[in-house]
Order: sequence, then structure tokens, then C-alpha cells
Amino acid sequence: MKDAPAEPDNHESIEQTIERLGAVIPDYPKPGIVFRDLTPVFADGPALRRVVDALIAPFEGRFDFVAGVEARGFLLAAAAAYASGKGVITVRKPGKLPREVFSESYSMEYGDSTLELHRDDMPVGSRVLILDDVLATGGTLGAAARLIRKAGAEVAGFGVVLELGDLGGRDRLGDTPVTALIAY
Repeated sequence: MKDAPAEPDNHESIEQTIERLGAVIPDYPKPGIVFRDLTPVFADGPALRRVVDALIAPFEGRFDFVAGVEARGFLLAAAAAYASGKGVITVRKPGKLPREVFSESYSMEYGDSTLELHRDDMPVGSRVLILDDVLATGGTLGAAARLIRKAGAEVAGFGVVLELGDLGGRDRLGDTPVTALIAY
């Protein structure tokens, strides 16, 4: 069994917490890619609470629902919805949702994909905060935003734990506010 994570000092920033707990995996999922694994951050209760609080704080009072993008975004969105007393919306891969859906195809750093959203998960005019673990090229979050808008809702903002700034994802999300807890 793995030893418990080192205790943070009382003045540790959220960036330091993420750096301390996150794992860096070279050449995953393919050679040349450096994967930043946040699951150790999510496994640490106090760290998860700090991450969620930091993601939703800039948007306080500006959203009615929290949408999570499959799969790690689900963890963040569920925790954020609970913490804020709001509902959670799931943005899923094709074939996972049983009712009528909107679909949106997009390109990302590893290839092409599609996301889906139930057509009736939220009332028209709702304000939705979209959460995910990483902002890279902006393909996934951009597709999630287009789905939210197809459903007649407004995107209140995007929150991510990590932003890979060199890939230009933020620029592809337009004028919608983006909060990233740490950028590389």
C-alpha cells in the first residue's frame, strides 16, 4: 500500500498542492506526450475540496448547473454541484445517454471524437459552468460549450485544474471566462 501523501504546510498554494500530489507520466498515452495525472489530487480529500472550491469561487452566483465532461470532469462537476447546491449535467461519449441527445464532433490533440448531451437536462436559459481536468487544444471544452448552447443554455464559464498554454486552447473558447488553477 502506498504511503499517505505528505502533509501540506499551512501556507501551501493550490498550485503547490497540485504539483505535490499530481503524478507526471512521460510518453502516455503515446510517445512524446507528458500526461499529468490528477487522480492522486482527487484521492486526497482536503486537496479535492480546495480544488473544487477554487474552481467555483470565480463563478459564484453566476451559474445554475455544473456540467462535467467525461470522464474526469464528472468527478469535479459532481463535487462542485454538491458544494454549490446546484445540479450536475453530464457531457458524455456517444452511446452512453439513453434519451434524445445533441451531438457534437470535434478534434483534439489525440484525434477526433464526439460528445453528447441529453436535450432536456436543463431548462432553456440556464447558466452552466463547464468543468474538466485539463484544457489543452480547446476541442473538448469547445464541443461541450456548443452542446450547452444547442440546448438553449448559456455557458457561464469554464473551470479546469490544468491548462497546457502552449496548445492555445483558451484562445479557441472565445470570450467566455476560463479559470485554470495551474498552467504549464
